[in-house]
Amino acid sequence: MSLSGREITLAAVCILAMVIFTLASPYFATVDNLTTVMRNSVELLLIGLGMTLLLAMGGVDVSVGVVMGLAAIGVGQLLNTPFNPTLTALAGPVIGIIAGLITACVVVLGRIPPIVGTLGLYGVYRTAVFALLGGQWLSGLPSTLTHQLGKHLLGLPVTAWVIILAYLLVWIALRRTPFGPHLLAIGHSPDKARLSGIAVVRVRFATFIISGALCGLAATFYVATYRNVEMTIGSTLALEAIAAVVLGGTGIMGGHCSLLGTVLGVFLLRILQNGLLLIGVPSLWQTVVTGALLLLVLIAEVATGRLKYHSWFRRPKSVSGLGGHSS
Repeated sequence: MSLSGREITLAAVCILAMVIFTLASPYFATVDNLTTVMRNSVELLLIGLGMTLLLAMGGVDVSVGVVMGLAAIGVGQLLNTPFNPTLTALAGPVIGIIAGLITACVVVLGRIPPIVGTLGLYGVYRTAVFALLGGQWLSGLPSTLTHQLGKHLLGLPVTAWVIILAYLLVWIALRRTPFGPHLLAIGHSPDKARLSGIAVVRVRFATFIISGALCGLAATFYVATYRNVEMTIGSTLALEAIAAVVLGGTGIMGGHCSLLGTVLGVFLLRILQNGLLLIGVPSLWQTVVTGALLLLVLIAEVATGRLKYHSWFRRPKSVSGLGGHSS
């Protein structure tokens, strides 16, 4: 598999950033700090994977962070009961799937532009998070799930294997099944895809559900690691996920994507955030840096002619496609 110019450039920028922060802070290149960078990347890697599929399809979901929050609350509440730990771990993805199904119904069946529909759901889900937490953190959770997911298998933690498996399954789906070509065809032109016999509604539903499941899986790892759920959980994850995915080369208008680019984009964001914190830059500026990177990439794509209009605001003309080719 050959690397694209964007992926090579992004890898070089990651290395350059690591070198700069290593020279600027004696704490950056330590094993403990690099382990922290990797650990802080877990949720964003999983959510970024779903966002890659959504953007490639010409959609978006700005509610992913609060979906993770809702799933985290569910997992946390179950940890406080005698419920089976394995089933508790699966509760996150199940809640995420339900949320993804709701999003698909609103956006696809309701024919609402994705950014508008998911922005509305963001408000609903954010209120639900506050209501469920009752204005207080869910803290001091049992360590049962932490011990299970903290185990090592063949020299790697279970978390790493889950992320590798998730990316491998999505890569296979994109490269070796009809789902990939159908998804990208919808990203290029939903109308042409529909005329070609592609089950547009079915593919859109599947993509939102997959994204929801990945948000729920991220919630499981979040709770296992931090053993608490705060009221502001996931507040910046949507922005970070979109920035990482676009940095990685996935088209914001849809039609093409890069899974490796998403991984590199996530690591670049986390390296920058960690390095800036170590050299004394206030954490508030992390969001500024993330937003600035996203704007720079979009400006560059407009300048090069790759971005001419915003497909997120395009309203589907119909909801046909339920009976087309399976994907």
